[in-house]
Amino acid sequence: MLTLRKSQDRGSADHGWLKSLHSFSFASYHDPQFMGWGNLRVINEDRVAAGTGFGKHSHRNMEIISYVLSGELAHEDSMGNIKGIPPGDVQRMSAGTGVTHSEFNHAKDQTTHFLQIWIEPNLMEVAPSYEQKTIPVIDKRGKLCLIASSDGIGNAVKMYADAKIYAGLFDGKDTGRLELDSKRKSYVHLVKGELNISGITLQGGDALLIDGEEEILMSDGKNAEVLVFDLSP
Repeated sequence: MLTLRKSQDRGSADHGWLKSLHSFSFASYHDPQFMGWGNLRVINEDRVAAGTGFGKHSHRNMEIISYVLSGELAHEDSMGNIKGIPPGDVQRMSAGTGVTHSEFNHAKDQTTHFLQIWIEPNLMEVAPSYEQKTIPVIDKRGKLCLIASSDGIGNAVKMYADAKIYAGLFDGKDTGRLELDSKRKSYVHLVKGELNISGITLQGGDALLIDGEEEILMSDGKNAEVLVFDLSP
């Protein structure tokens, strides 16, 4: 079963300095039909105004992935990490027993646009940790590239979660195929552009909730960037 959720059906919040779209229930947005999918709990599409950001705040027992689309995100945490996250990088923070961090856009004239992703861990109370890797564009062009997994193989960051995240760029005649375990759940989030997924056309911000399928096919991309999640049931 493939269920389309349109971009405009997401929750939204406008705090002035932060404009956010919520794929699942988050903060003041609550929809009992969209509390998460499998162990995927949060996908927030955030736009942070120049010179602003998230002050120090804490997390516990959650795998947090940041995927920057434009601008740059400045990260600082209680583990001593002070990092800049540019487009093309994937950042993973395992909150475990507890971590405090902040995220800022220090640019004077540019909005930072990024995806904040939370996945429920399969190991609780682990020591907090941080990892950041650059994913070359060529590794995503016309195919799905593994960017996060429980074993951290290849250029993927390692998560304490029973999940995999793939990223791909599809345009023109590019096609792709991903085998799925029909006993697990999957989720497609189209970051931008247009892309056909197994006969369903998605526009930027649209998503597919997938259950009981053995594969998905990608075609007819128009400057498309996509994330695909393989998730526990």
